[in-house]
Amino acid sequence: MATLIVATAIITLIALVSPVHGLGGSAATAAVVYGSATVCGIVAEKRNRRIQCWRNGQVIHIEPDISFDYIAGGRDSFCGVRSGGVSLLCWNSNFTPKRIYNDDSVLLEDLTLGDDQICALTNGTRSVKCWRGNQSSSTWPPFSSAQFLSISSGLGFSCGVVMNTAKVACWGSNTIMANLIQSQFANLSMLSIVAGGSHACGLNLTGFLICKGRNDSGQLDFPSNNGNEFSGMALGANHSCAIRRSNGSVVCWGGAGEFSSNVIDQISFDSIVAGLDFTCGLTISNFSMICWGPGWKNNSSRTELGLSKILPGPCVQSPCNDCGIYPESQILCSGSGNICAPCNPPFSLRPISPPPLQPPPAATSKPLTKGLLALAIVGSVGAVSGICTVIYLIWTGVCCGNKKIHNSVQPTVTVSNPSPAQVPGNNPPPGVKRQGSRPMRRQRSGTSSKHADMAEEFSFSDLATATGNFSPNNKIGAGSFGVVYRGKLWDGREVAIKRGDTVEKTKKFQEKVSAFESELAFLSRLHHKHLVRLVGFCEERDERLLVYEFMKNGALFDHLHDKNNVDESSSLVNSWKMRIKIALDAARGIEYLHNYAVPQIIHRDIKSSNILLDGNWMARVSDFGLSLMCPGSSRHYQPVKTAGTVGYIDPEYYGLNVLTTKSDVYGLGVVMLEILTGKRAIFQGGEDGGEPTSVVDFAVPAIKAGEMGRILDRRVGPPEMNEAEGVELVANTAVHCVNVEGKNRPTMSGIVANLERALALCDGRHGSVSGAQPQSQISIVSD
Repeated sequence: MATLIVATAIITLIALVSPVHGLGGSAATAAVVYGSATVCGIVAEKRNRRIQCWRNGQVIHIEPDISFDYIAGGRDSFCGVRSGGVSLLCWNSNFTPKRIYNDDSVLLEDLTLGDDQICALTNGTRSVKCWRGNQSSSTWPPFSSAQFLSISSGLGFSCGVVMNTAKVACWGSNTIMANLIQSQFANLSMLSIVAGGSHACGLNLTGFLICKGRNDSGQLDFPSNNGNEFSGMALGANHSCAIRRSNGSVVCWGGAGEFSSNVIDQISFDSIVAGLDFTCGLTISNFSMICWGPGWKNNSSRTELGLSKILPGPCVQSPCNDCGIYPESQILCSGSGNICAPCNPPFSLRPISPPPLQPPPAATSKPLTKGLLALAIVGSVGAVSGICTVIYLIWTGVCCGNKKIHNSVQPTVTVSNPSPAQVPGNNPPPGVKRQGSRPMRRQRSGTSSKHADMAEEFSFSDLATATGNFSPNNKIGAGSFGVVYRGKLWDGREVAIKRGDTVEKTKKFQEKVSAFESELAFLSRLHHKHLVRLVGFCEERDERLLVYEFMKNGALFDHLHDKNNVDESSSLVNSWKMRIKIALDAARGIEYLHNYAVPQIIHRDIKSSNILLDGNWMARVSDFGLSLMCPGSSRHYQPVKTAGTVGYIDPEYYGLNVLTTKSDVYGLGVVMLEILTGKRAIFQGGEDGGEPTSVVDFAVPAIKAGEMGRILDRRVGPPEMNEAEGVELVANTAVHCVNVEGKNRPTMSGIVANLERALALCDGRHGSVSGAQPQSQISIVSD
């Protein structure tokens, strides 16, 4: 229980801390290569977010055709994570590029560099990956299974804050310094850590600054220490700097008394990064880079570099519900994504969307600040108690049993439950995201209070305006209970809005309400990168509407079966690697529903039109209007009325009315056969029409006979040498998925493992992806 309380307190308070950057930087859009005084940044106001560097008065454009999310600098090189987190590129002192990492199934986010180590965190799981001397290391660091809140690198070592314990862990080639700093932080619970040459600083759970390590140059002697005083830090070889939250000014200490911040008085900074004996900052006023310090070219003054405007943070595909959107975000990101504002910004930053509750300003007296922080921690402990009670009720079956939950909303608490990635001892699958609770746009009263845990509630007029009064020109599809429209909200967010059928209170109306309640109940508590995210809802009189994040590239069905898709060049989906990746993404989303959602969820309508593709071609499972939850201790439900789509319905479920998780497996098997053949689930046999034929009857006999070549989609072309084995593995997996008897179908975990291996084979890698064990045969797990 103590560990869970610490974890929840971390989640509650982490939003109070802005990113901090040492010599190696972490999750930054600016970086310093300290061996050559090279300063780099990601350029703002450009749709293509390229890197620009300054060295000796010259501006160098780096890979102008590639977009990047994060960059970090080391002694003689710097690296960048490409937009979306798919790959990691590094450049040496001559700006020669080298690709260090490329894997579209395990995405990267935070990034940090030191002398000879590069480390990054994986998106969702927050586990650390490191490369030493540009070579991947599977044994370094020695705790690769840990999850981190933040990481940072110094001279020959890296440190991070472990998520579940809030303890500092350090590693690297400089073992003496790594062990020293880790031991000095051993009894402290931290929210952040930033490393320097021979010291490290961070903020503890109550927002106080703490520094440990060597102090031979006064680098630990910070001038003051009020709770929540600083919003960002940067550490050099023997000096430290921090941004005051009260006014955005920077204060520096250490450097044997040679490091002064007088030259940057009256300037407010958004963020700072450090070289060995100088510091650079991004100004709030015009997003220019300024450098100063005894090791800078002109140590008596500051230098404003000739770089273009630099982004103050990464542009992400998120509405930034936690703490609002950074001012001028749309302009800075050129209309592509948002910069999420820090929850406790320097004084001059004000989010442009509804702000969250703010902590007391720095001018508040110290006793009052401590009191409010103590109250916040006590409140978080109370929230944990409520969460634990609900978990206990679910675990003991009080809310479950063999009953249908289709027509009611699952009871929820006002604080979001921890995802598997947050609960100590859980090992979530790749891609599970951490999610804290989200602020309400406004609260409802009366009978609608059951939806009070939703992110946002919209008025009907808001959504009518967003869709041009539900113009037919904005119609993009249909879901389980209504029509889906494309819309643009008042703050510029693009969304998909599903409007329930507007009919009188008939049986159809009741089914609409049931589907609305079901989908609202599920998506309000499900958070996974392969499930479509719910933005909010509207419930006025007889109107029922759901608002989702907009999936730019539409449904898989449309790409597979569009009449205009005639050859390999017609769609990005016309490649075997892309099709296998889409199948894997969908399988991971369903695996989350079956294995990690509490209670377990059966989708009941897995089909290609319910697999949507976002702007990065990542697949997301959508439409939970027919889903059921809470099977108790068994994987079998009692008989329920058959629901689903013809061609995808499990024949065992259809014939016996007994629903299991294997029913979703069958639907995914049909989707995989669609992906392989390009045929619809039910299609007209013969060129001139004919009897309707199922893709199962069409494809399975040929695959079993070893004649797979005659049923593959000709628009993609024959698989290349490295793809053939992967495509064959997908085909054999699909055959097992559509077995008539559910007990002979694989589990979703088995399917994910095989699809991971198939994708690896397409890349010419003979092994598994994301830590899955290689499998020579299809994994079959019977109930």
